[in-house]
Amino acid sequence: MSEDLTRIERLAMAAGRFMNEDDRGKRLQGHWLRSVSWWWVRPALTRRMYTEGLEELLALRPERGVLMVSNHRSFFDQFAIMLAAWADKAPWSRDLYFPVRANFFYEHPLGMAVNYFVGAGVMYPPIFRQRERAALNDDALDTIMRFLDRPGAVVGVHPEGRRNPGEDPYTFLPAQPGVGKIALHARPTIIPVFINGLSNDFVGDVRANYAKDIRRTRPVIAVYGKPMDLSDLYAQKPRPTLYKKAADRFMAEIARLGEREREIRARCLAGEVADDDPHWIQSRPVHKLYARL
Repeated sequence: MSEDLTRIERLAMAAGRFMNEDDRGKRLQGHWLRSVSWWWVRPALTRRMYTEGLEELLALRPERGVLMVSNHRSFFDQFAIMLAAWADKAPWSRDLYFPVRANFFYEHPLGMAVNYFVGAGVMYPPIFRQRERAALNDDALDTIMRFLDRPGAVVGVHPEGRRNPGEDPYTFLPAQPGVGKIALHARPTIIPVFINGLSNDFVGDVRANYAKDIRRTRPVIAVYGKPMDLSDLYAQKPRPTLYKKAADRFMAEIARLGEREREIRARCLAGEVADDDPHWIQSRPVHKLYARL
């Protein structure tokens, strides 16, 4: 199958395997994320980021990996979602994996550079669009399920399968069955999340973080749900229709969290959320943000 890949794709795949499937690479990646990425992502975002539901998740001690399922509005959604968990050093978020569509991050030199500068290759494994590469995608799903066997692993995925470019953040693309297959076979702890407020203009978002009254004009809000119970689906024979049913259930819960986010956003825009509210990441005690990293 490797002969079907371009030279840049083979290079990107080899680097991705080392950084995510080799213990040495994963340690190096974790060091980069905590020692480099954290220190510029945090000041670029946290002043305007508000979270709800995170406290209960920080108390979790899952015996297997964690599958984060969220809506997809921006290329930086997963980084923001995990930023909040890392601010309090969630014990279940040691090793991160963000499966990504291959058409930019694995097929273009610039995409590869972004992947490694921002997250040391954490956007892995790639999912290819071409039907003739379906075997590679099957291998990617198996790899993700293997990651989720381990406690301390977090896999962030979007059930919609790709970014939703629509104007309304509270409407969604159809759920794809792949995430349901992962969940039903790996049986991880499944945490739904709705996030809203980021754009794909990275420079603009960084500037916005320091704008006057940004919390009352363009807050970034993430609402974390409780772990989902799929026991009724686990009892059934795995099949494509069941995978789709699980994925649809994820999107239904994400939509429910979206309605809660809408309420919080309205309060923020109306000036009803105080600047010292502890749900603002930057309002948390400094020792939680720094000393435990």
